Order: sequence, then structure tokens, then C-alpha cells
Amino acid sequence: MSRRGGGGRRPDSRLDQPTQARAPSFQRGGGGAAGPRGRGRQGQRGGAGSGSHSGSGAAPSSPHTASTSTEPAPSSPSVSASAPSSSSVSTLVEETEQKLTLAAPAAATLPPSSSRAVRLPVRPGFGTRGRKCVVRANHFMVQLAKRDIHHYDVSIDPEVTSQKINREIISQLINLYRLTNLGERIPAYDGMKSIYTAGPLPFESKEFIITLPDSDPRPSSSASPGTERQFRVVIRLASQPYVYTLQKFIQVLDVVLRAAPSEKHTVVGRSFFSTDLGPMGQLGDGIEYWRGYFQSLRPTQFGLSLNIDVSASSFYKPILVTEFVQYYCSDLSRPLSDQVRLKVKKALKGIKVVLRHMGYNLSCKITGITSQPMSQVMFTCDNETRSVVQYFLEKHKIALQFTSLPALEAGTEERRIYLPMEMARENAYNEDTLVNNKFGIQVADGLTSVDARILPAPMLKYHKSGREASVNPDFGQWNMINKKMFNGGTVQVWTCMNFSTRLNHDVFNPRPVIPISSSNPNQIEKALVDVRNKTTQPGKQLQLLIIILPDVSRSYGRIKRVCETELGIVSQCCQPKHVSSGNMQYFENVALKINVKVGGRNTVLDDAVQKRIPLVTDRPTIIFGADVTHPQPGEDSSPSIAAVVASMDWPEVTKYRGLVSAQAHNEEIIQDLYKSIKDPQRGLVHGGMIRELLIDFRRSTNFKPHRIIFYRDGVSEGQFSQVLLHEMNAIRQACASIEEGYAPPVTFVVVQKRHHTRLFPADHNRHGLTDKRGNILPGTVVDTQICHPTEFDFYLNSHAGIQGTSRPTHYHVLYDENRFTADDLQMLTNNLCYTYARCTRSVSIVPPAYYARLAAFRARFYIEDETSAGGSTGGTRSTAEGSLAIRPLPVIKDNVKDRGALFGQYCYFGSSFKLDIKGRN
Repeated sequence: MSRRGGGGRRPDSRLDQPTQARAPSFQRGGGGAAGPRGRGRQGQRGGAGSGSHSGSGAAPSSPHTASTSTEPAPSSPSVSASAPSSSSVSTLVEETEQKLTLAAPAAATLPPSSSRAVRLPVRPGFGTRGRKCVVRANHFMVQLAKRDIHHYDVSIDPEVTSQKINREIISQLINLYRLTNLGERIPAYDGMKSIYTAGPLPFESKEFIITLPDSDPRPSSSASPGTERQFRVVIRLASQPYVYTLQKFIQVLDVVLRAAPSEKHTVVGRSFFSTDLGPMGQLGDGIEYWRGYFQSLRPTQFGLSLNIDVSASSFYKPILVTEFVQYYCSDLSRPLSDQVRLKVKKALKGIKVVLRHMGYNLSCKITGITSQPMSQVMFTCDNETRSVVQYFLEKHKIALQFTSLPALEAGTEERRIYLPMEMARENAYNEDTLVNNKFGIQVADGLTSVDARILPAPMLKYHKSGREASVNPDFGQWNMINKKMFNGGTVQVWTCMNFSTRLNHDVFNPRPVIPISSSNPNQIEKALVDVRNKTTQPGKQLQLLIIILPDVSRSYGRIKRVCETELGIVSQCCQPKHVSSGNMQYFENVALKINVKVGGRNTVLDDAVQKRIPLVTDRPTIIFGADVTHPQPGEDSSPSIAAVVASMDWPEVTKYRGLVSAQAHNEEIIQDLYKSIKDPQRGLVHGGMIRELLIDFRRSTNFKPHRIIFYRDGVSEGQFSQVLLHEMNAIRQACASIEEGYAPPVTFVVVQKRHHTRLFPADHNRHGLTDKRGNILPGTVVDTQICHPTEFDFYLNSHAGIQGTSRPTHYHVLYDENRFTADDLQMLTNNLCYTYARCTRSVSIVPPAYYARLAAFRARFYIEDETSAGGSTGGTRSTAEGSLAIRPLPVIKDNVKDRGALFGQYCYFGSSFKLDIKGRN
């Protein structure tokens, strides 16, 4: 199985042959290699643990402060009759017989001094703006009966790292001793160290001896072939009933609800997958996808809710590793090229394989592959140096066939091991004895009906000289017909470089500063250098280079890196198939991107121009967006990249600048929001992304921000306290470093897109409540019933779905000194979604957060080596410290950062690097 965890199926034994070495084969498990780059991790980690094993079947190497709550803001004048009353918020507590506690948020205005002091703001009331409607949510309400829940610690000796094996051991124990030693109780097991029972077991501590059949895969090399495995299981009472907090109680019930599907399906995080849950599909390169579902128990204003969402995940096929490598290289008799080897290394790293050449199964986790062919890999064993090929011939009487291939690496840095490559309704919760009879849990069969509202679209303003100076979008979209951009940019010196073989030059305007040319896509760098050299004369300095991309993909990142970090060229890339189609909508979108790259503004909110946006246009306000993107799984040496953007115009809030910074691998907290160093000459020197953007705002508007609104993307619920504690403190320090006593009020909002709540129309046949694809309408907002019982959060579907079911974005307020009402924050967030610069559609997440995400992904192009299949060339791992040396991001050329050429305005890298952040191209 893969690095993503979860149980696996036994490999196909029919591939065994006595005369050749057996290749390790993949167990079924989650995690393909074809997904997008990793982002902020959502939810809790799950799945089976994985460990390294060193056994005789492999060739070993020689050893070597205060609460975050503010006083609740005044509620809006009238509250919807359908909104839950204050008494309904306590339903959850009543249902659990007062075993749970919801801590009351304390009123204060200072950021927390420790994670223990974090109390999130209470909801200031419910929104009333918009047209009322009813939607359905994929939440299933849970009813509870009174039970005395007991917690027991479980220890298994010898220790097993696989949750799948752990569950088999405990399942065997229950089958043998349920009617006797367990007093007819059925424990719910979490797969690790805890079991829970509805009522006490007839003992406080007891030891059991459990034997597993020898047909099971071996999780370690300690077992001898052909023998049964015995385990010593000790169960001890850990806690009595009536001592559970809300979080702990939900955790217990979640274990109960996950017990049965964890035994039947492959577990990946909080999701379950199986070939029995739907048809499989092929993704290529030895990877297939399985269907499954996500499940999570949550507290809501209705009480407890089981959130269930359909899902799909990629899995490696249960094939020989050599067969997998053939997807990348058909001829295994020759050594792999460096490019292919790096691709194979990236694909295999972290994957579990099963060795079968010793008469029993041994599971190992791949940590890498060697840079030399297997015939050249030498190691020392028993004071004798030999090759991997020699070892398998002498030790196991196996003549390896593919000696030109690299060897798989497993084990630890100190003890390296070398291996040859050739070796929802179905759940029926209410019919489950453990769930229903023992723990008294009943799960509703149908989707939950939820009260919602449809917020009005904002009026957008264009240039007054156009035939249409304003537009009120319908269904989240509009067009540029009869409209002129609010501020048009000017381009006087430009040309076009064509790397495609499909296009005719007739599609271009024949008036560039130098003739339009076509170039060989294999000589991209040379062609770009030639263009730069032809436009260095005074009066001919290039303002814009339009690039028609090569017909074959994977050149975009290289072109941007060369243009922006080496040559100083502002570029606009276009796909050849779209250019040749002559579609005016496409060219319209390209014009939108170019306009913001040369300093223009496409449209603004009419309410912003008229200064009618509460808590934004009455006083100078800066709006931030922040995000952290992480490298793909397996890229252990690649850094995470943090991006922060901020509005640079007021009151329009449409232009943004930002900062991007590389930080430690998989670090979610943004490290460079504020920093200071002691300089021997200048004393204490202040810096950081927040400080730089605050200074830029003042330079751009001549105002110091009186308010801060901070949209933070990519944070899971488990990270709320930690992120808020660190990042709010950094914001405070950055403000104070600019001017003594400067502390503008801050509203800190987490933006979550990677959640599993889906909203559906209650009636698909009612005209005016669905779009043409059957989705809920743009502007649909929910802040009742399925939302948090006490905290300030809401779901907003701000966009029109293009394909499939629209996914609303979840906004959760972690800190609010500006005392937003529900209506004011929901309307602001929805209206901002219509100001995204690169298209004439509302977008699904608030643009500052969207721009931050784009900036972080753009920065990754500058540190990636495309010959390594996307792997980063930056950073090296220190084996002694286990830490990463972070490679600094390259510096953008001055004329690029001065023109603001990347996404629409500027983005700084470090303290001297600007790049534009309003679009991909």
C-alpha cells in the first residue's frame, strides 16, 4: 500500500515462480502520484502507521495570554424566525445527560498568550440579508441514548505498527472472549491504544494471549516462516464515565461509528475505500482509483451530526515493482536515465511493498532508490563487502534478473536496507449491534434540511465612457460586451514569441516592436534571450511579451522562471489550441489578465466607490490574504511556501501586492509575518511580510490602515489555536514596529475549502432556486443548524458551479476586534468574490486568499527542477538534525517587479522581490 496509510490486500500469489527472484509487490492502499501539489492538511491525521523493517530477506548495510474573544457585536435588528434560539444551542448538552461541557468564551480584546487561553469569538447573531430558501446538507443527525462509557488502554506485545493487524488481533479477542471474560460487552477499538465500552468490563486489568493464523501478512521480520504468531494483549481501565469533555466524547462516538467500516474497507485518513463501493477506474502509470466515502462526527446547532461525503482516491495496483517501473521505461535491461530514475524515485518513495521470496510475506516501506544500478551497489555484512546481487545469490540462492535497475532503499539512515525491485446506505449504522444496541446511537437516514439565504450580487462599476458603465451579475457571471475597463493600462512596446507549430501568423496583430517570430520549443531559453537582446535599446524596452506555449505541456514553469528571474521580461502565456480557436471569450480573459499586469483595474465594487461597505470604506482598511502550500508527498527536501497578499487601494480594495517566503518542510504556521534582527551598526532591525505590506499600503494610499481584515486559507480545525496564537502575535508585533502604540483592530477569518459539507437544492424543480446545472445559486449562505453551536462561522457558496456539485467555502472567525455582524461579514466576503481580476465570474473563495494561493504556487516554479518530475532542487536534509536547509527564493529582475508582471500587481519575495498576483498567466 502507499504512503497514505490504511490497510491493504494480500498480493496476488500466482506471480510466484521458483526459479527467479520475487519482486516486491504493492499492497492495496491509498495514495497515487497524479494529484495536485499538497496544500494545508485538513482534519485529523488517520490511517495505519508505517514502520521500517530489517530482516534476513533484505541486504543490510553496515551501521553508521489572554482569550481571543471580544464582547459580542450587536446583533442585526431582526433575526430570522427559522434561526435557532439560544435554548436550541444547548440541545447537544442535554442529549448527552450533562456529560459534556461547552466552555463559555471570555470577553477580552488581546490575542492569546498560550494555546490554553484560546477562546474563539461567539456568534454575534444570525444573518438576515438575502432571500430565504431551504437547502439540504450531507449531514445526518445523531440521537443518543444514555450510556456509561468506559475507556480502557490497550497494549499489544510484540508491538505492531499496522492498524489493520491490530484490529485483527482485537477482533480475534472479542470473538473468543465476548461471552466470558468481556461480560458480553463489545468494545469499540480505535486501532491503536484505546477501546471504549458502553458499561464496565468485569475487570480493571486483564491479560490475554491471542494467536493469529500464519496466513496473515507479517508486519515485521521477527516471525519465523510457517509458525503462528502469538500476541500478549493487556487491557486496563483508563477512566470512569462522567469525565468527558465535548471533544473527548465526540472522539469516543467517532471511534464507535468507524469500528465496522474500518474492518471492512481500506482506511485512508478519515475516509474508507473499497472496490465494493463502486467501479474502479484507471489513471495510468500503474495507478487506479477506488470509490469510497468520508465520515466525521461534528457538533452543530442541531446537536451531533454525522457528515458523510462521497470520495475517490488513487491506489497503486497490486503488481510487481518491476511491472510498475515499466510504465516509465519499457526496457529494463538497461540502466535508467537520470530523468526516469528521479521520476521512479518520486513515485515509489513512501510506498509499502511486500517481499515474498522467503516463504512468507514481509512488508517494507521504500525510502528511496539507489543512484547506481543494483549490480554496482556494495555494502558490508559480517565484515565482508559484497554487492546486492551477490548477497541474494549466496544468501537466498536467487539470481537477480534486472541487475541494471537501481535497488530499492528501506530501513533507517543508520541501517540501510537494499531490496531488488523484482520481487452511506451501505453503512447501515442503525443495524450495527455495536453502534445501535450497545452504545445507543441512532443515525438519521436522510439529508438534513437547512435554512439558508441567497445574498444579492453586488453592482460592478466599469468606465463611464462605455455603453454599459455598470452591471449587476446574474447567476455569478457576466461579460465585457459594451463595457470598458475601469482603469485601462497602456502597452506601447510589445512582441510575440510562438513556440507552437499549429498557429498561423495571421492571428496576430502585425504591429509589435519587433517582428513576431516562431522558435523551436527545445530552445526556449535561447529564444527568450534573443528577444531580450533585441529590445534593450532606449525607447524599445519591452513592456510585454506574449508567448504561445509549445504544443507539449510542462514548459510554463520554465518560461516564467527564465522570464522573471533571469531576463526581466513581463510575459503573458497562451495555450495554442485556444489562440487558434479564435474564441472571443478567451481573448477577453487574456485582455483582463494583461490589463492588471500593466497597472490597470478591470472593475470595482460600486458600493466601494460610493463608500457604502460597512467597516471597510468608512475608514482606511487593509484586507490581507494568506496561505501556505506544501510539496507533494515524498518530496521531503522541498520547502513549504507561505504567501501573504494585501490590498493596496482604498476604498476600492481591488489591487493587491504580496510577499512569498520559503519555510520549513510541511510547516503550516507562517514564519515570516514579522521578524527582527540585531544589527551591530543599526541596532534592532524590523522586517517581515506584514510590516512590509503595511508600509506599502501607506505609500500607495497615503493612509495608515485603521483596520485589518485577515483571511487565512488552509488551516484545519486542529490547527486553529496554534495558528491564531502565533500569527496574531506576529501581526501585533509588526504594527507596533511601525509606530509606538499602533494597534489597529484585527478580524482574523479562516477560509476552508477542503471540507466535506455539501449543499443541495431542496427542490431541483423549483425555478429560481437552482442554476442550469442543478446546483444551489451563487450567494447561498448558511449560518444556522449545521454550523458551530456557539462560534462565529458560516458556509458561503459564492460561485456558479461549472462542473459537478458546487462546494461551499467555510469561513470561521477566530478573532474579531472590529465587531462584525453576521450580515456585514457575509456580505463583504460575498461581494469581494466578484472582484477577482482574471475572469468575469464570481469565484469560490475570497480573492485575497485566492491570490495568496496563486502566489505560493507561482513561487514553487522558481525552485523546481522540471527534469526531476516536479521535485525541488532546493534544500538538503541534515541526517544529524533531521531538519531542512531552506534554499532562498530567487530574486525577480527589477523591471519585472517595477511593472508588476505576474498575477496583476506585485508580490515581493523576501524584502526585495515583487511579483504580480492576479492570475496564472
